[in-house]
Amino acid sequence: MTVERPEVALSPGRRLGALLAVAAARILATRRPARIRRVLARVAAHAGPAGPADVLAARQAVMAVSLTCRGASGCVPRSIATMLLCRPAGGVPTWCVGVRTVAPFGAHAWVEADGEMVGESVPPGYLRALLRVEPGVPAGTVPAGTAVGDGRW
Repeated sequence: MTVERPEVALSPGRRLGALLAVAAARILATRRPARIRRVLARVAAHAGPAGPADVLAARQAVMAVSLTCRGASGCVPRSIATMLLCRPAGGVPTWCVGVRTVAPFGAHAWVEADGEMVGESVPPGYLRALLRVEPGVPAGTVPAGTAVGDGRW
């Protein structure tokens, strides 16, 4: 397996912000899905949507400081950290968790801006979101169309 390595130069402040976002994301990623959704809904509450360039820059910063987030199994902490790193600027991406639409089964977490996946190298339609946390949705609410299942999400 090869690990994607973004070639970005980070200022000391941006590096610190990325490291803090990754540390928080790695802790949050170990929690139950319902807890992750609640925390990210609070982060996204009253935030505007982040633009694709800002989301990509945050994703690259996260990957530049974390080997875990660069790996194939680092999608959950990578997507959470990207969302957390975007928030201080006033906007957040849409956080998604879903599955592949083609065999074999596989779960994945990613972020979107303007309705498009950011930084993912898969064709449109390859993944189907089962859970979304969108910007501006007040904490404690579940947007229409969100899969809630048995209450764990």
